[in-house]
Amino acid sequence: MSSDTKPSRRDQSHERILDAAARAVCRDGYAGVGVAAVMKEAGLTHGGFYAHFESREALLAEAVAFAGARSIERMQARMRQLTGQGMSPLRALIEGYLSEAHLAAVEQGCPVAALASEMPRAGAGLRDVSARRIQDLVDLVGDALPAGSRPGAAVAIASTMMGGMQMARMFEGARRGEVLRDCRDALLAQYDLGGTSA
Repeated sequence: MSSDTKPSRRDQSHERILDAAARAVCRDGYAGVGVAAVMKEAGLTHGGFYAHFESREALLAEAVAFAGARSIERMQARMRQLTGQGMSPLRALIEGYLSEAHLAAVEQGCPVAALASEMPRAGAGLRDVSARRIQDLVDLVGDALPAGSRPGAAVAIASTMMGGMQMARMFEGARRGEVLRDCRDALLAQYDLGGTSA
């Protein structure tokens, strides 16, 4: 579809459903997503669901992919903003991901941090989509690493970022921010990152 072509009414409805489902799955987990509630939030009737998806699992799989793509776009935009201020790409990614703003944005944030503990128990199709979202995060970290970084660094950094966000969300008050800061500081110290681009 060219940029001059308007999306069809069906495409617009489909995207509204995905947006509602993506926010719901990040907020409430796989089990907390109900078809009727998603359709209502999208402003559509429950009966129209099967014109868009074969099953609830198909909706969840597409919603996780949608949430993941949206999250990566937001992280990349934040990285561009911070690298424009002189940060190295990796520092920009770590600072943006392990931030109070991301912590507060559960519905709009990284689906990997929101769903990682549920992913192994999902059905095979949903596990596959979820694993690809994890790989997207690892790839984003890998792209931000300086040349010559040690093998496995991208996985270690992505795991700490994701786990740090999950842990911070388990606490209340100031402890949440302390967890984010401790994870940021540990990653930046371990990978000897400067505050400015090379």
